[in-house]
Amino acid sequence: MTAEPARPFRVTGTEQKRAWAEKLLPPVEQVQPGLWSIPVPIPDNPLRYVLVYSLEMDDGVALIDAGWDTDEAWQALTDGLATAGHAIGDVRGVMVTHIHPDHYGLAGRIREASGAWVGLHPDDAALLPARYGAGMTDLLDDMARLLQNCGIPDDELQTLSRASLPIAAYVRQTEPDRLIRDGDRLPLPGWDLRAVHTPGHSPGHLCFHEHRRRVLFSGDHVLPRITPNIGVHAQSSGNPLADFVDSLARVGGLDHELDEVLPAHEYRFAGLAARVSTLLGHHDARLEEIHAALTTAPTTWELTAALTWSRPWDQVSGFMRRAAVAETLAHLVLLESRGRVARTSDTPWRWEQR
Repeated sequence: MTAEPARPFRVTGTEQKRAWAEKLLPPVEQVQPGLWSIPVPIPDNPLRYVLVYSLEMDDGVALIDAGWDTDEAWQALTDGLATAGHAIGDVRGVMVTHIHPDHYGLAGRIREASGAWVGLHPDDAALLPARYGAGMTDLLDDMARLLQNCGIPDDELQTLSRASLPIAAYVRQTEPDRLIRDGDRLPLPGWDLRAVHTPGHSPGHLCFHEHRRRVLFSGDHVLPRITPNIGVHAQSSGNPLADFVDSLARVGGLDHELDEVLPAHEYRFAGLAARVSTLLGHHDARLEEIHAALTTAPTTWELTAALTWSRPWDQVSGFMRRAAVAETLAHLVLLESRGRVARTSDTPWRWEQR
């Protein structure tokens, strides 16, 4: 018995893609009966918006993701719900794919306005106090030590170790009411939504599969145009890029149960297995590029500056520069786990080929 060939990648959110190309906010759209896509703007960010999904139930709606905690985002969300025939007070639950501010930031404000429950994977919930609460000072110190080990120059260390502080301001800290684990079926009347744990972009990243409607809400795990940032962070444990690769293979196997993938950014698409194959190929090529570059760039910082990026390195700054270093380190950790590189115990770490 032969396996079915992977279906080709195909854009299904054509209006969303057109808006993306024209640098506009896409329209609020009814994706299926009872399922709406609501773009919520992200301030000063190249991603421009997060796509919040509204799922209609008999007694209201449930949301997948929330947006940043800004007045502009709140207005866009409330206006989008109104277009779909609902109000914030109708929200009964918010399923957060992961704890980054553009997904989790407004969840607390929604709960305050509606009484909705907020759900999050336990691995991300465990990170909340240090990331957005009382433990933030210790986390910043931990981040500075990690960046020192990466070889960040002293004149950039303070800036990069604290680069996430402006972003944290877009979060209304709230503890989840519900912990959502892999395989959990969510209590949404009229829906058969199953959580799929897909660590990598964050330790507790979740996708949501609705098999009857043949859709996957992919969060940031699989996007149609770009690769999500997979980086080693002071809150990381283990090998995040290895986790991401394993998670990609897992969701890729759902392709023939799907008509459409609904990501949190950019636009809807079909052909999940083909997109997964492209992402895996990208990371394989990146691993080889990094391995080869170690002969002349032995620290994580030097290596990051030597790699190819979407723009020249001297045009990458602030949080994006830190994210690039974290991404390079994630590739090094994966190479280390495969026995292809080794690091010294020096500060900064120095890497060499094996």
